[in-house]
Amino acid sequence: MLEVCQKIAEDHGLVIEGAGWRGTDTGFSFEPVFRVSIPAPDGTAFNLEKDRFEFLAEHFGLAPSDFGREFRTGSERFRITGIDPKRPRYPISAERIPDRRGFKFAAENVAMLLQAKENKPGGCHVVCIYTR
Repeated sequence: MLEVCQKIAEDHGLVIEGAGWRGTDTGFSFEPVFRVSIPAPDGTAFNLEKDRFEFLAEHFGLAPSDFGREFRTGSERFRITGIDPKRPRYPISAERIPDRRGFKFAAENVAMLLQAKENKPGGCHVVCIYTR
């Protein structure tokens, strides 16, 4: 499916990248996830969420390079996917690995989890909000 979508995107001057699967936990259906964007000058996919995160990260106590980093809370793993300054209490967006469900976290909690020397299951629990 990705190959066909790439051809269509190229015909229209766009870039498409596979972003994994969502909703695979039931075993009866799945949702392929694709990201279509305008190409950056170097030909890679332009990612507005990444650019916004890199611009705002330091304001929330994170590093611009934290976009896409993984962290663990309790027994679950998450990946940072964005930042939304309109949500001052829970500005950090993350997806749970492996089901890609979205959650919101407090910036202080994410910074603490990323800085933890050993981020092992059962080690630290933080409050998050389910978004999907």
